[in-house]
Amino acid sequence: MAKAEIVAMILAGGQGSRLGVLTKNIAKPAVPFGSRYRIIDFPLSNCSNSGIETVGVLSQYQPLALNTYVGNGHPWDLDRNNGGAFILPPYLRSGKSDWYKGTANAIFQNRDFLDDCGAKLIIVLSGDHIYKMNYAKMIREHVDRGADATLAVIEVPWEETSRFGILDTGPGDEITAFIEKPKKAKSNLASMGVYVFSWPVLREILVEDEENPNSDNDFGKDIVPLMLSKSMHLIAYRFSGYWKDVGTIASLWECNMDLLDRPEELNLIDRNWRIYSRNPIKPSNFISEDATVSMSAMTDGCQVYGTVQHSVLSDSVTVEKGAVVIDSVLLPGVTVQSGAYLDKCIVGFGTIIGPNVKAGASVSGESPYINTRICSEGIVVIEKGLKIKENAIIPANSQVDCDIKTNESENVIEETFRV
Repeated sequence: MAKAEIVAMILAGGQGSRLGVLTKNIAKPAVPFGSRYRIIDFPLSNCSNSGIETVGVLSQYQPLALNTYVGNGHPWDLDRNNGGAFILPPYLRSGKSDWYKGTANAIFQNRDFLDDCGAKLIIVLSGDHIYKMNYAKMIREHVDRGADATLAVIEVPWEETSRFGILDTGPGDEITAFIEKPKKAKSNLASMGVYVFSWPVLREILVEDEENPNSDNDFGKDIVPLMLSKSMHLIAYRFSGYWKDVGTIASLWECNMDLLDRPEELNLIDRNWRIYSRNPIKPSNFISEDATVSMSAMTDGCQVYGTVQHSVLSDSVTVEKGAVVIDSVLLPGVTVQSGAYLDKCIVGFGTIIGPNVKAGASVSGESPYINTRICSEGIVVIEKGLKIKENAIIPANSQVDCDIKTNESENVIEETFRV
């Protein structure tokens, strides 16, 4: 294996259960975003743009779609003889073998890979965040200040601090404490899940953490506090650009809408920092003379004959004449048939919305599909590969899942098929 002093490790193995049916059959980083992208395009593109040429993608849950999508790394200029993209699932080894038990354990299980690379520094990244960041600047600060670990941080609203790992800092942004999801925070500096470590130092810490039977093997809960307890040199690297964790249905929908509403902050056509993706080869999109399209994003293969307002359409989506799509996100291959009305919906791969279906935030009624644990703010999410029957009513905060057992009169699914 070619030597690489700097290696990026993307944690892409989580189930993403808070995304409901969107991650029923694929890993969270493989979920489509913003018309032509997948979530994992962002850390991969950031690595490429930052000059990091060796990237490990740690996959575990439903890995096939993610592994197929990443492939040899060509779209991100990571198909290299020296370095490149490496898919790193858990594997059977002599002695003890296990699934990745936590973020830290995932890196621990791949220590031989990092040793073989000759890594001196590693940058650990989450595979479920939308942002553009020059990791080279963060790495340079880590080296210049002789840090053992550098954590990227961003200021969050004080009322949201309980959702994040929060750092306390002293002079020069030296990290003095790290509290995971505090009830009452002393700081609003939140960890972004982007870490730079000196590999020899981290390797020893990971071995010690692995030997602790009470550890959750997690960077935020265990590794950073352990390093602080040993008075190691940890610093915060402040980031001020757009960043969003898209781990919930609401945050994924909001981030897609930000693409339309805040293009100056989330500019995905910036030639100076491109976000690359693996796109299917499709004909260009088509908008008929009778169609109405406003404040929306769409990509190759879309055909629009109806009304689309403030929505994001992935490749090969069809909106038939008389259909209305508002504030919605349609994943690849969705068909919205004549007379259907979607308001604040996320619709999975290849699903057919039947004629005169009414679904979304402005639709009221009782339904076995209402799931406020997954869906909030009126959003409706519909599983991939379904056919929603004609005239079906799907109220706000519903998650349409083919596994839900309902009475025939309540069932909105006409038939299921897999794409």
